[in-house]
Amino acid sequence: MCDYSLHAVAFRPAEASEVLVSSRFPGTNTRGFASPTDPTVAVCLRPGTEIAFEQNAVTQGVIFRRKVGATLARFRQIDLDKPAQHHDALEFSNGKIVKLTDLIPGQRARVVQLPADRALKRTATERPAVLDIPLT
Repeated sequence: MCDYSLHAVAFRPAEASEVLVSSRFPGTNTRGFASPTDPTVAVCLRPGTEIAFEQNAVTQGVIFRRKVGATLARFRQIDLDKPAQHHDALEFSNGKIVKLTDLIPGQRARVVQLPADRALKRTATERPAVLDIPLT
């Protein structure tokens, strides 16, 4: 998903094992992920997507930049009850939660794993076969 503030920007879904770069998009104050080869298109992550940064992730604080202290993170959405705030965030392996819009631009990360696709759930006709063995 892409945050509401990126709906005026071209976007596409993330692909498994692709490299992303944290970016600031023209015409917005929002940061997110883009492909290094096409920085004008936002790359949207689904909740549950796991990414690994090449180096310790860094955020923009009020005055100073801060290291997160981890490289592995899972995408999630926070504060959904607050419609006028950014919701896209990363939960890092050390428990820290960082909004995407707080990431310093230029950081590279790889999509490690996409979440399971709900559309691929088994239907009733796809149940495993049961062996018909007579009970004698």
